[in-house]
Amino acid sequence: MDNYLKFIVVFISSVVLCFLLSKIVIALAHRFGILDYPKSARKIHSRPTPLLGGLAVYFTLLVMTLILWQKGYLFDPRIEPSNVAWFMLSGLILMLNGYLDDKYDIKPYVSIWGPILASLAVIIGGLKIAYITNPGGGVLYLDRFFDSWPGGGELIIFILTFLWLLGITYTTKLLDGIDGLATSIGFISSLVIFVVSLSWDVVGSTTSLLAISLAGALLGFLFVNWHPAKIFLGEGGSTFIGFSLGVLAIISGSKIVTALLVMGLPLLDIFWVIVRRLKQKKAWYQGDNEHLHFRLLRAGFSQRQVVGFFASVSLVFGLVSIFFTTKTKIGALLILLAVMFFLSTWLNYKLKKMESNQTYD
Repeated sequence: MDNYLKFIVVFISSVVLCFLLSKIVIALAHRFGILDYPKSARKIHSRPTPLLGGLAVYFTLLVMTLILWQKGYLFDPRIEPSNVAWFMLSGLILMLNGYLDDKYDIKPYVSIWGPILASLAVIIGGLKIAYITNPGGGVLYLDRFFDSWPGGGELIIFILTFLWLLGITYTTKLLDGIDGLATSIGFISSLVIFVVSLSWDVVGSTTSLLAISLAGALLGFLFVNWHPAKIFLGEGGSTFIGFSLGVLAIISGSKIVTALLVMGLPLLDIFWVIVRRLKQKKAWYQGDNEHLHFRLLRAGFSQRQVVGFFASVSLVFGLVSIFFTTKTKIGALLILLAVMFFLSTWLNYKLKKMESNQTYD
């Protein structure tokens, strides 16, 4: 089969399969009472909504992976088959952890062990950030760079890979606060990684097939997750999206800067929120309504407008990551930092003005 026809078939198949599985998960969530009840200030939906949506995304990717594997399409010489197997196993860990959290509402300091174990599992399976693109040209191999360090740099590479996976996993987890937001960002990010992976291996790499499968699954899920959402991603789904993007960014040729660009706005927002929480002597993982998307809602924007804004920013910077050099990408990161600063400053001004007007009234 022609590669581009193959990509189209895989994408459409993933869209349809995930949409159908989402309908099944909705019924199961209602049947077993695994619903998200609007019983706190952070809950902005008005009625109980099914959780466990991540199951539809995960099993779509799993089924597509097994089919592609069986047909011999995932035998990429640049990627060990064991990496893909451990990736799927790590996803299962996140699904089990997500089910327990959605069902029993476990504490954050307990649920964090799901992403930790998933990250450790895939690293033990052989995944690591072996190299990064050198801004001055060429490639910087980390094992050589850290060769003089204790242990030949293996420990440093292990830590860097672990922190990358955990950080990107929690980015989409904390981003999942309004209908369709994490799903939309994940969809755009996976499409960008798909395009980037084509330049890495024009014949068609394992990464390109996995990325287009994930993109299709997320689009299929978005049909039922768009506002007003009929189902939420849940803990498993919100963590699996970020984790998958983190893994794909590594196996697509260590496109870490690419992932940072397309996920830049939510990453910067989470960094800002964590710093604020630590300054206030709060647990960094403790949820609140100070994320950028919640502040935009308080400023008067609708859920769809907020999702559209985030998606547009991710798309623009994703295109930069596709068509420009590493130096330009780093410059774009600085621009994104400036955008975040001015946006946050404007929001602080607008929200304070709104509060003062309400007080005066």
